[in-house]
Amino acid sequence: MSEPTALSLIPPVVVLVLAIVLRRPILSLIIGALVGLAMYEPENLLTNFADTSLSVMADETIGWLILVCGGFGALIALLVRTGGSMAFGRYALKFANGQKSSLFMTFILGVIIFIDDYLNALTVGSTMKRVTDKFKVSREMLAYVVDSTAAPVCVLVPLSTWAVFFGGLLVDNGIAAEGQGVAVYMQAIPYMLYAWLAVAMVLLVILGIVPAFGPMKKAQLAAAQGEPAIKQMDLDEVQTSDEYALKAIEDEFKHADDSGKLHNFFVPILLLVGFTVYFDIDVLKGLIATLAVTLPYYGLQKLMPLSEMMEQMIDGFKNMLPAIGTVIAAFIFKDVCDKLMLPQYVIESLSPFMTPQLLPAVVFLSMSILAFATGSSWGIFAVSIPIVMPLAQSVDANIPLVIGALLSASSFGSQACFYSDSTVLAAQGSGCNLVSHAVTQLPYALIAAGLTFVGFLLMA
Repeated sequence: MSEPTALSLIPPVVVLVLAIVLRRPILSLIIGALVGLAMYEPENLLTNFADTSLSVMADETIGWLILVCGGFGALIALLVRTGGSMAFGRYALKFANGQKSSLFMTFILGVIIFIDDYLNALTVGSTMKRVTDKFKVSREMLAYVVDSTAAPVCVLVPLSTWAVFFGGLLVDNGIAAEGQGVAVYMQAIPYMLYAWLAVAMVLLVILGIVPAFGPMKKAQLAAAQGEPAIKQMDLDEVQTSDEYALKAIEDEFKHADDSGKLHNFFVPILLLVGFTVYFDIDVLKGLIATLAVTLPYYGLQKLMPLSEMMEQMIDGFKNMLPAIGTVIAAFIFKDVCDKLMLPQYVIESLSPFMTPQLLPAVVFLSMSILAFATGSSWGIFAVSIPIVMPLAQSVDANIPLVIGALLSASSFGSQACFYSDSTVLAAQGSGCNLVSHAVTQLPYALIAAGLTFVGFLLMA
């Protein structure tokens, strides 16, 4: 395609429909990518698919993501096998006496682990699911709470991977002076309306002020009737890799040490947070350093031989393969959407409405559509800044307000998209089927997004 057209909307529609119908996100994304490439250059479909796949796999971000997700899986497997996670569960039960208190503890833990949404989604879900299971909370509700305290919380805290990444983009695009990226980012925090409303919404749901409704109500009723979590996940309807991973997680707890000590949970988690901060919010370096200390720490206690620890780590890495596969497929799909010039089409279609008063609301709406359609919250921000920010400056719009609209759209896409990395990892960490998680949380995300759009109209 030489110029953007409405046809670029076809692949995202195909993916969303297939994800709901087939309940197989990886297959849906691959089919969507093939549809897009068939529209782009039908005569070179196979070549373009191979080239795009290799390009994605060679991308530094994907390499980083594979190592981070796999490393988290390895660490979680150690925490489970040594009984650290079970010990935390027993400790948490002293303070949880029902559904509300167990979910509120999940919320608090999610707010505390604010450094990175990956760290948050995987740690909080895997830690709290045994506690919430005891009080017959559906895994869908747990995943919703985890997802709502992942990206939305990270966006609001200037000491996070989101702030470092987006602050760097602001400097690279001349919006902020050298060394002032995070400072400009902080000026926009009060205007990141979606993140504020998403956190407020999940708190209202936990407290029962906003009741469970729609698919979430159905999931909660199933859990209340005593359906085991493994049945709630509809394993007969999900792809084989999901089933393998979920059963593997269940098996891990069967072999966990019942006499595990609480410090074997807290020490690695605190090390992970501390090392991540020490290495300038680099989660991968923090994870490697944590494993380097955790292995001898467990070894000195003679919890298990080193060979067994390595086997557990490999099994934990394998448990993350469905999540890794989904995110890789999402990156391939995002590249195809870029070839079809989907971002340019959406922005050009809405540019006539970009007056100083309407700009923040229009930016939030357009970027939310793109982030939801492509599953790329960080990528969309990187693509849109060079287009949106000069336009904002030319019409003399409120710059922090526009940045807040962009970040709001990014956090919405991260939470609401069926195949975004944050949604995938929240479902994986909580032991919930991905599509079930996406469908049950979407109504709440849309309510927060609707209020955000109105908020930007009123603030302008």
